[in-house]
Amino acid sequence: MNVIGIDVGGTKIAAATVNESGEIGPIVSVPTPGQEGPDAMLDAFARVANDAAQASGIAIADVPAIGVGTAGVVNTDTGTILQSTSVLKDWAGTAVANGLAARFPHAPKVVVQNDVDAHAMGEVWKGIAAGYETVLMVAPGTGVGACLLINGVPVRGAHHVGGEIGHLPIGGADDMPCTCGKFGHLESLAAGPALHRWYVGHGGNLSSPDAKDVVARANEGEAVAIRAVQTAGAALGRGMAAIVTVVDPQCVVLSGGLAQAGELWWNAMESAFRGELIEPLQDTPVLLGQLAGAAPILGSAKMAFDTLNA
Repeated sequence: MNVIGIDVGGTKIAAATVNESGEIGPIVSVPTPGQEGPDAMLDAFARVANDAAQASGIAIADVPAIGVGTAGVVNTDTGTILQSTSVLKDWAGTAVANGLAARFPHAPKVVVQNDVDAHAMGEVWKGIAAGYETVLMVAPGTGVGACLLINGVPVRGAHHVGGEIGHLPIGGADDMPCTCGKFGHLESLAAGPALHRWYVGHGGNLSSPDAKDVVARANEGEAVAIRAVQTAGAALGRGMAAIVTVVDPQCVVLSGGLAQAGELWWNAMESAFRGELIEPLQDTPVLLGQLAGAAPILGSAKMAFDTLNA
């Protein structure tokens, strides 16, 4: 049996068929019509699902379920978006599960979850965290996403935001604005845009376009860029330590753009993380995710299988 996993990104929507053993078919993609509204998004989901089935030589009518991983706060019980960013216009309130199922004559089962949750499920199912029962996934990039999984299942929480650490209050960020509209949260210091903002605000080159450029400058030895990268890494390490102290996972998995920033960032993160932990937690491993773009597709498919087998 095959299901389809869909990963919704800011620039592209990717999908593939996945079987019960976790074998993934050819990954296909279409551009994300993020500013064209929910109907255009759901049409794109249907198109990429059809393309994924065709690429694997499978009739879409034979696909019993589709899993979707998307940005935003998701009510996984109803497949509805509760909150989202402006990157996806009018996405909040969209009934994704019902809307996508209605676009197919055979009305497959559609399940929807947050994209970081999907990524985490993929890494636990077939990636670096396979075999671990309790895992904290952290994804620093444009924001700071996170997911806590127990026995492979994300902890959703009473308000569907369980496991998130991006809006954790963190020292050193008191006057820094967060994307949620408040101040002093981890995302306002540890995310990519925050790293860039810190760099520019502390005397960095005003022509620098983004965090990727700051990381490159740091790796070339620019002092302000080095401090910016280390500040962001250390902030994430402290935030991770706070969650690890509370939930005591078997491992932490890092993914997202900043996790690839190199030794300066990684060493600052790890040093701050270890510096905050009590002795019994010191051996908690921090692992780099290994599945990249396949992870959220696999995780979305895994949720679909879990729902079918429930």
